Amino acid sequence: MTLSTWLGLLAICCLGAMSPGPSLAMVVRHTLSGGRLHGVVCAWAHSIGIGVYALVTLLGLAAVLKASPLMFNTIALMGAFYLAWMGIQALSSKGGLQKKLTAGKPTSLWVAARNGLAISLLNPKILLFFLALFSQFVLAAQTTTGQALIVVTPLIMDGLWYTIIAFVLSHSAVLPRLRDKAKLIDRLSGVVLILLAIRVVYTIL
Repeated sequence: MTLSTWLGLLAICCLGAMSPGPSLAMVVRHTLSGGRLHGVVCAWAHSIGIGVYALVTLLGLAAVLKASPLMFNTIALMGAFYLAWMGIQALSSKGGLQKKLTAGKPTSLWVAARNGLAISLLNPKILLFFLALFSQFVLAAQTTTGQALIVVTPLIMDGLWYTIIAFVLSHSAVLPRLRDKAKLIDRLSGVVLILLAIRVVYTIL
């Protein structure tokens, strides 16, 4: 893989990571509820899911899924239902995230990791991203080093981006203000998750 090809891969991975969506909402929620460490754990668990999709694309399994509408639609629907469930949980939480913070009951690191991994693995939009843009770089990788870069680059960029988000949100000058808006963030997160789920189902139907 040439340097120019890798830089193109890096640019696309950065744009993909920075796109606002349910992944950002999830990292924000766990940073607010548990602090910096929870946000970082959620971020890197999410990046592992990104790495899994990169590996799947590299091995050619994404092409198999694309060629099998029934299998792809099943995976997409599973992701949509999970996103909708998380959205409903956020909207119907008792007292919102603010009450959880006040009560001193942050989510565990395990929950942060589980949600971070699930939000990436069960998000069909990420699969579509790799199918649409990532395959060209897979074809350009003819060596083991190039193939490793294809998997590692999106994984690290995703983890670094959301780690920056967690550090910024947990800063002493920023977090108190966000805590005051925690209930609103909780509601907005739920709406984003549900809208994404509806969009996935609408696309399939």
